[in-house]
Amino acid sequence: MFTGIIQAIGSIQEIHSSDDGVILKINSNTLDLIDSKIGDSIAVNGVCLTVTQVSEKLFTADVSNETIYCSTFSDLSQGVSVNLEKSLRFNQGIDGHLVSGHVDGVGKVQSINKDGDSTRIKILVESDIVKYIAKKGSICINGVSLTVNSVKDNVFDVNIVPHTFSVTTLRDLSIDSNVNLEIDLIARYVERLKNYR
Repeated sequence: MFTGIIQAIGSIQEIHSSDDGVILKINSNTLDLIDSKIGDSIAVNGVCLTVTQVSEKLFTADVSNETIYCSTFSDLSQGVSVNLEKSLRFNQGIDGHLVSGHVDGVGKVQSINKDGDSTRIKILVESDIVKYIAKKGSICINGVSLTVNSVKDNVFDVNIVPHTFSVTTLRDLSIDSNVNLEIDLIARYVERLKNYR
């Protein structure tokens, strides 16, 4: 589990093909890996990955073809910046919302505009995901916990406050950028209970 509060911006150092997908080597930059070990979870742009190798500033993780298919990882290339968050500890506070690191789909940025000191971003989503997105509900975009401003048809928008904009890769987005989306956990279970027979 994660909180959607980004701890550092890292970068993709190496990408290698594997039988089941790719192997990523990631430079953690300012994210301290001193207490990280093989088997730990680290969210990379909102995708929960399992550490397979770790050193002071580098970690390696396997990415399956299924994860590549369901996320923006097909767009990754060497040197690209990524949001990083280590998994939630039981003695840690939750400042964002509970995030599983299981991406539900990909959205596409429709517009980016200044809104006072904040930045308003509109995102187009597939119809099978938009039904889970509610005004003033929580959503995770590239691993960042955000509040939905409004939803109309297949488009929703969020406001990014200056601090979040400056410490995440959301500042690098442009029109037509693809983003990883994770809907609120509660919405998933409400639908499951509603449709259970």
